Amino acid sequence: MSGTLNKVMLIGHLGDEVKMHYFEGGGCIGRFPLATNETYTNKQTGERVTNTDWHNIVVRNKAAEVCEKYLSKGDKVYVEGRLKNRQWQGEDGNTRYTTEVHVQDFTFLTTKQESMANSSGQSSQPQQEGHDDRTLPKSPAPLSQDDEDDLPF
Repeated sequence: MSGTLNKVMLIGHLGDEVKMHYFEGGGCIGRFPLATNETYTNKQTGERVTNTDWHNIVVRNKAAEVCEKYLSKGDKVYVEGRLKNRQWQGEDGNTRYTTEVHVQDFTFLTTKQESMANSSGQSSQPQQEGHDDRTLPKSPAPLSQDDEDDLPF
């Protein structure tokens, strides 16, 4: 294969509110942490173990404004984008590194507004935004207990 591919797809929960930064030229950028979980059963102890990975999510311009308006801590979201690495000089003089997911498409799976509306008996359509015409199913197929691996990694 002669080409390369840099693509990441994540479904997770926001770990904090969307933090916005506005630029002089009128553009903006939104950043938020996204938590994904892996759960397995430890074969030696029989105990269920959950590992959480945190991802730095970056959304730009109009998409960032939509995320800031509709998403809040704890909401479940699907993001699709590419990995980008950054480095900078910290205040202490050390070089710092980070890996970010630069979002190209996203779908809100649950929002706090939906959760409150559904608990009071009202129905609400999920919010969906993206940069192309592709769509995702309304919700991912849940894994049954039998579908999960019992691998410790």
